[in-house]
Amino acid sequence: MLQSKKNITKKSGAISQHQYQLYMKKILLAIYSVYALIVFIILMFFAFPFVAIASFFGKEGGDGVYTIAKLWGIIWYVLIGIHHKNYYELTSTQKRQYIFVANHSSYMDIPALVRCMQQPYRVLGKYEMVKIPVFGFIYKCAVILVDRSSAEKRAKSFQELKHALTQGLSIFIFPEGTFNETGKPLKEFYDGAFRIAIETQTPIQPIIFLDTIKRLPPEHLLQLTPGKSRAIFLEPIEVSNYTTTNDINILKKIVYQKMEAAIVQYRTHPPMF
Repeated sequence: MLQSKKNITKKSGAISQHQYQLYMKKILLAIYSVYALIVFIILMFFAFPFVAIASFFGKEGGDGVYTIAKLWGIIWYVLIGIHHKNYYELTSTQKRQYIFVANHSSYMDIPALVRCMQQPYRVLGKYEMVKIPVFGFIYKCAVILVDRSSAEKRAKSFQELKHALTQGLSIFIFPEGTFNETGKPLKEFYDGAFRIAIETQTPIQPIIFLDTIKRLPPEHLLQLTPGKSRAIFLEPIEVSNYTTTNDINILKKIVYQKMEAAIVQYRTHPPMF
């Protein structure tokens, strides 16, 4: 009987110690997350005047905004201990224009985006983000805004994306539209990226952000962690065989399946190439 009580006491102590360790881990993650946010904001204020100046210079200024954003991302990653690396299933072809599409599961997808890109491009971004003080101004200068409140506003955004392609730029779209919180590798894609690809005959370059959801789950904003940030460039998908709007769903399905399979594969077996 006495032995049983001792075992219960030990077991209760072990459980309490485990709970204490979890509690301390949450505190440390919260402190680190606040530190990372403070560093992000400080760098944002350093970047702000340069972005404001660049915003007056058209296409070249837009390219400058993305250069500033990339430098901001590089410095931020160094200061918070995140190490980024690009992987390519094929040799990188930076001189070609693409419609880049990527999975979207975390706020850390945006820094990963600016870190991984190696060529002039424009991003389709949600209109709601411009409401954030200071950051919203920088965001507005950098992205092509999409307001999904009406078909007319959506159409205007896609005309701007097509115009960017005529200027020799690539474009970047998250085809899921919002964070994927389904528990599946991907959520359903919107048509936009694939419609533009067919109408402009621009190949699609799928990218997998492998670690962003590990770095910061969307539902836990104070659980940012240092570590790896890997962007995997899958084999580009040519669109010359897709010529009409009837082909949009076919192309969308092909891209979806390739990205879904890659997410499952690389999360199970991280890239070695």
